[in-house]
Amino acid sequence: MFSVTPFDQLAPPSHDEQSRQQFVSQLRKFVMADMSGEMRTAYVRDVEAPFEQRQGRKPRDGREVRRLMLDHPYFKAWSALRYSAQEMTWWSVMPQVERHLPELIGAARKEAEADGPGSLRLDPDLGIPRDVSALDIHLMPGCFHSEHAAGDVAQGAVYTLGTAVFGGALKLRSERKGGVGASIAHWLRLTRPDFRPRKLLDLGCTTGSNLFPYLAVYPGLVGHGVDVGAPLLRYAHARARSEGLDVHFSQQNAESMDFADGTFDVVCSSFFLHEQPVKSTRKILREAWRVLKPGGVMVHMELPPASEADAYYNFYLDWDAFYNNEPHYAAFRALDFPQEVARAGFEPGKYFHTRIPNWGTLREKEFEDCVLGRREAPAHGNGASWFIFGAWK
Repeated sequence: MFSVTPFDQLAPPSHDEQSRQQFVSQLRKFVMADMSGEMRTAYVRDVEAPFEQRQGRKPRDGREVRRLMLDHPYFKAWSALRYSAQEMTWWSVMPQVERHLPELIGAARKEAEADGPGSLRLDPDLGIPRDVSALDIHLMPGCFHSEHAAGDVAQGAVYTLGTAVFGGALKLRSERKGGVGASIAHWLRLTRPDFRPRKLLDLGCTTGSNLFPYLAVYPGLVGHGVDVGAPLLRYAHARARSEGLDVHFSQQNAESMDFADGTFDVVCSSFFLHEQPVKSTRKILREAWRVLKPGGVMVHMELPPASEADAYYNFYLDWDAFYNNEPHYAAFRALDFPQEVARAGFEPGKYFHTRIPNWGTLREKEFEDCVLGRREAPAHGNGASWFIFGAWK
């Protein structure tokens, strides 16, 4: 799920920190896998069946399921543990980051000042969107933008190391590294073997983990990443430089970017759009269309829209909208994705959506069979597969 770069290795955990992180990973696995399965069983037995007896129908949608489940003791226990595990994810890496922060800042500054591939362009006058500045999204203290020292990279380190803890217990089934970027890049390679992208833009790129794999799949590809958080971008740039990757990072709001029309062959994002208000999502999709070359592809990895899930799974997915400081989550999933993509300027016939496996959870032949329609992709959830949507221009 997580690719370690030489720069990441500058902040190793102590024995106790590593033990705590392993505990948090296993706690998340217990909550998200074991307890989640038991909660669905309890829902069917204690809630859905009695409701159907009374009403002559099953609950219509996720909101109705939520109203019925709010007082159920299993949901209360599961929700409390999930919330605590989410907070503990970040707390488990913060002492490690704080101890190594001077070294990380110095190394990032050295990488930025040295000659090398790629670039870093920051805008100290950029207005941070209120949806970032007023919320600790994902319950991450300080969110993406907070700075505690000159040239700070703390939030980038907390995000990168914390997400490793977040997914660390969901073991890959092969020796290959998985993740969103690798999965989409290999999906493109297999479904469009003649497509040869030269420039790629990752929207809301954070620290580059889902951008870098594209460069491995497409040698010679030049990567660009935009984000509003300067600490994330400093960290991402240092990671890229430590790997010798040609990636250009710039601090920009994806609603309005300074790239020329038709600049990129691929415009992508991962778990980004659901963090925006709907009005912002529409601006971002329009910007993606503007900066995309004719013949290029826009592809976003997101949670499945409400129309693609049953009532219970919609309730389950929308937990983040109520408890994880992602208030736009449910409204985004309620959108008509084909309609929104067409509104952005894409031809309706060029729209697509599909579910693809995580590149690291299956053997290569199994991944290929799923992508090419010879077998069904694993069910969505817990990193087994990703829902992607977008359009060709």
